Amino acid sequence: MKNSNSISVLHVIFLSMTVIGLKNHVTIIPSLLQDAGRDGWMSVLLATTVILPWLFLVLYIHKRSQRIHLGDWLTSVIGKVPSAIVRYTTSAFLLILAVFTMTETLEWINATFLSKTPIILLLVVYSLLCILVVTTNLQTIVIMNALVLFWVVILGFFVAFTNLQVKDYFLLMPFLEHGVLPVAKSAIYPGSGFVEIMLFLFIQHQVKDPFRWRHFAVMLFILVGLTIGPLIGAITEFGPNEASQQRYPAYEEWGLVAIGRYFEHLDFFSIYQWLTGGFIRISLLLYIAIDLLKITGNRKCIWQFIAPPFLFLSLSLLLLSDHLFLKIKGDYLLIITFFFLFTLTLFFGLVAFVSSRSSKKKR
Repeated sequence: MKNSNSISVLHVIFLSMTVIGLKNHVTIIPSLLQDAGRDGWMSVLLATTVILPWLFLVLYIHKRSQRIHLGDWLTSVIGKVPSAIVRYTTSAFLLILAVFTMTETLEWINATFLSKTPIILLLVVYSLLCILVVTTNLQTIVIMNALVLFWVVILGFFVAFTNLQVKDYFLLMPFLEHGVLPVAKSAIYPGSGFVEIMLFLFIQHQVKDPFRWRHFAVMLFILVGLTIGPLIGAITEFGPNEASQQRYPAYEEWGLVAIGRYFEHLDFFSIYQWLTGGFIRISLLLYIAIDLLKITGNRKCIWQFIAPPFLFLSLSLLLLSDHLFLKIKGDYLLIITFFFLFTLTLFFGLVAFVSSRSSKKKR
């Protein structure tokens, strides 16, 4: 029986559009363009074919865990200590993902719009807002996401259709310019975003209705669109060489938006898109992290044990050079994220299989 603070499956789909959509729409595209070039869109489709059957495993875990808190389910099957190891490790990893999102967001703000504002001030203000939301409940995040998502989507379609006048789709050819290998290797980048769908298993105990395979499939195909849209847009608007040298191709596309002769410089709309997307993503990642630690709603513990490491790690990354940060993100974080969450899903699947065999033997 779900409580009054439960959310619907539709809310979860909306969350996936914002939380994972920001990553696939912004974060992975530079790495994808650098490694796969004009064939990056093929890497997205290849990753999709791998993730589609993986969704059945996610659904299997959801059903076998009986929609209870995943930490409680693990404790009941594998014991308290192994469960604690998994929960604390996953929580720490989610904290790191939130830190990287915070760092990238602040560096973008500082490089584009608020270059004279101390970045530490931006860090403190933005972090306080995110942590304040996390100290409430999941419903707060869902409501805020529902309020901001509509305009994020509208602005996304606006920039896509307005820039049709400057797109040259012949720049997508020749196909497989450098062979199949770069396409196959680069599939891990969009895959690192797609596998984050499994994170919604950690909030399954707060969802009113059970997930179906079609729900996960809808999330995946929406994310495919959010990835392939700005990717093809960057290639057809700037060309593969120029696009691969840009740090924020999705933002640069806003610089081309023009309505007639008198309406230009509309890139300020991207501030709304990125800040709201980053805010929701960071808040949800931190919320899942504290939920795994069983300190949800405990404001004192959150401010004592989550806020300090979050601020410290964010500040540490902000002190790195841009080149080193991009190298860590592209060469390590995205790849590690894919393997960590994919392996975690396989582990949960094994636990689910063992628990089902044990229950059958008892009968």
